[in-house]
Amino acid sequence: MELGLNGKTAVITGANRGIGAAIARELAKEGVNLCLVARDLEKLNEVAAAIRAAANVHVVVHAADLRPPEAAAAAVKAATDAFGRLDILVNNAGATKRADFFALTEEDWQDGFALKFHGYVRMTRAAWPHLKRVKGNIVNIVGIGSRAGSAEFTIGGSVNVAILNFTKAMADIGVKDGVRVNAINPGLVETDRFTRNIERTMRDRSLDREGAIAFLLSSHGTTRAGRADEIGALTAYLASGKADFMQGSIIDIDGGATRSL
Repeated sequence: MELGLNGKTAVITGANRGIGAAIARELAKEGVNLCLVARDLEKLNEVAAAIRAAANVHVVVHAADLRPPEAAAAAVKAATDAFGRLDILVNNAGATKRADFFALTEEDWQDGFALKFHGYVRMTRAAWPHLKRVKGNIVNIVGIGSRAGSAEFTIGGSVNVAILNFTKAMADIGVKDGVRVNAINPGLVETDRFTRNIERTMRDRSLDREGAIAFLLSSHGTTRAGRADEIGALTAYLASGKADFMQGSIIDIDGGATRSL
């Protein structure tokens, strides 16, 4: 499908691996110039080099930890300095610690909100004037952990719920300002994080790899894990004019794991 994104520019946070890198690849296929943001400069350069070799787009990288308050504005400035404009912001950076609630520290909670929630908020604030100027859009990558409470995911679930509310609030502002804001909730996706979940399940339940995968899929009520490129393709669609009537939408892409309304 021709999405009409050729020549647009995007900032993608958490773009050095997994879903973020897949989103970058899918947007590049559509002709989007990219500013890739993450802490790991070496990995960022690897992703950028692979995209340049595969697609006729410009790619710049900006290595940054988005926890400090000033980091978001610097990341957006890197993109606008490189391209002179900003059309798309994909907020994707941030993992939260998974553990028993009573084992989690005050620092764990502060860190969980600092990177993912406050990072999304600050990136949105910094990017908004540029997006407003061109009638651009934001896609927030969140997670189905927002849909139901989980004993081992108290930080992540809380952060994700906050981001979904923030998405709706910014979409309300965006109606007036001409900026579309939507969110995607991925389920189990074949990334490094899924690999860590497999290893944790193997260890905690004394299972082999196949057994651990079967347990994770069964516990989610799905038949397979998703692929990162599937999240990337949905993000590209949401970022395009094909989704122009989608505002404040929250889309679960989880193989049917979420059964609540």
